[in-house]
Amino acid sequence: MVHIISRATWGAKPWNGTPASVPLSKRTEFFVHYDGGTPIRRTGYAIMRAIEAEHLGNGWSGVGYHFVVDQAGNIYEGRGWGLQGAHCPNHNVSGIGVQIAIGGDQEPSAKALAACRALYEEACKKTGRTLAKKGHRDGFATACPGTKLYAWVKAGMPAGDYAPAPDPGGSLPGGGSGSDVARYKVTINGLEYGYGAKGSHVTKVGEALVKKGFGKHYTSGPGPTWTDADTENYADFQRSLGYTGDAADGVPGEDSLKKLLGALPAKVDAKPAPPKFPGRDKFGPGQSNTYITQLGQQLVRRGFGKHYTSGPGPKWSDADRKNVQDFQRAQGWTGSSADGLPGPETWSRLFS
Repeated sequence: MVHIISRATWGAKPWNGTPASVPLSKRTEFFVHYDGGTPIRRTGYAIMRAIEAEHLGNGWSGVGYHFVVDQAGNIYEGRGWGLQGAHCPNHNVSGIGVQIAIGGDQEPSAKALAACRALYEEACKKTGRTLAKKGHRDGFATACPGTKLYAWVKAGMPAGDYAPAPDPGGSLPGGGSGSDVARYKVTINGLEYGYGAKGSHVTKVGEALVKKGFGKHYTSGPGPTWTDADTENYADFQRSLGYTGDAADGVPGEDSLKKLLGALPAKVDAKPAPPKFPGRDKFGPGQSNTYITQLGQQLVRRGFGKHYTSGPGPKWSDADRKNVQDFQRAQGWTGSSADGLPGPETWSRLFS
């Protein structure tokens, strides 16, 4: 049986109106999706929370996929086995929708493909039939699930010697090799390091490891949440310094961190004030200025950049409008309050 990380575990919000129930007897299809044209840089639970924010912003009950699979091979519950999906019009009852959490030209990892295939086998077992393997575009006019995943689906979803994702005690969100990986945190100069630590300082550690040639355990990222992959890469770096045993368990100490970064980052308590809103007249059709670039870059940082196929840049585009609108909807705004044009409140929330 595959291990599925529950909604409660990844921190789902209550349903905004519970989706209708669907008996397994009505399931005949298995749809594979991806996230669109923008690569996913998040890891772990942050993937699900970003999808949830977007789908709630669409006015849906919550995450529209039945399940989501990340690059580490973890499977997350969305609608689960028994609820109607919101992933493919006219196929939300008959189809089980699964997103593999990649976008753009990202390569799906072997772990992700194996987990998806294991989930497909579980779906066939539960329904008592062989479900049709389909990409999103087989049911709706869209580029999803992208060229690479669609070719994989059409080839029959091969995944070598696929196996179900491990139960807890194996790897958890973000990658890693199992329960023998150190999972504790330390505080250095007011900043946390080790499993579960979060922040831009974690990303900097990962980037420094990659730069020095110690990034082989990453399947995506590095990102702002410390995962088993960070621990394993840091342990490789520690061993390169001559550390052994518990001194090379992958959790930073001051000496090794100084050797990696050159100087120890320190916690900054005061948050910088958000940039001043430049005025509504700086945005909209026909406008071109640095404020539009600043807006777009912040949208991408906050996870609302999926409509960009290039850029962002200084010339206002419909992609800017759609991304702003997605952000506004994630705030719970509707109608004219989510028109895709930034006002003072949109600007303040985006940069806060």
